[in-house]
Amino acid sequence: MTGTVTAVCRSGEHTFSKPVSESITLLAKLGVEGDAHLGVTVQHRSRVAQDPTQPNLRQVHLIHEELFAEVAEAGFAVRPGDLGENVTTSGIDLLALPRGTRLHLGDRAVVEVTGLRNPCLQIDGFRKGLLRHVVGRDENGAVVRKGGIMGVVLEGGEVRPGDPVRAELPDGPHVPLDRV
Repeated sequence: MTGTVTAVCRSGEHTFSKPVSESITLLAKLGVEGDAHLGVTVQHRSRVAQDPTQPNLRQVHLIHEELFAEVAEAGFAVRPGDLGENVTTSGIDLLALPRGTRLHLGDRAVVEVTGLRNPCLQIDGFRKGLLRHVVGRDENGAVVRKGGIMGVVLEGGEVRPGDPVRAELPDGPHVPLDRV
C-alpha cells in the first residue's frame, strides 16, 4: 500500500489548526520537531490533565486528503493543517490500516500507527456542524471516526510534500484501529 505526502504542518503552540510548512523533521521517540505535541509523555492538554505520565501515543497526527473532498461535498472548506494534523496524505487508506503498521515517509522516517484520532467538539468550533461529518455511525450503530490516525516516531527524518508513503503491515493477526 502506497501513497504520497501532500502537506506537512506543525505548531509550537497548542492551537487547533497548524500552519503548513515546507518540511518537518520527525525525531525518534519524540514526534515532530518544533510541534507542541513533541514528547515521550502525553502532550495533549486533556490527556495531561488526566495523567501526565502516560506514554505519548499521539506524537504524529496523519489525515488522508480524501477526507477534505468528502466534507467539501457537505459544504465545508478544509485545507491541510486545518484539523491539526502534521502530515496530510493521499492515495493510502489510513483508516483501514491495522495497529502496528509502519509508515515509511520519505527517505528515512518511520511512524508506527497507534490508533485513531478521537475528534472532539473543537472541530465544531472550527466549522460549525463539521464534527458530524468527521464522526458518525455505521449501519450497525458503531462509531466511525474519520479524523485521521495517530502514531509514534520509530525512525527520524525529514518529510516534505511529494514524498512517498509506504505502509508496512505488521506480522500476525491484524488489530483494527481504535481511538488513542
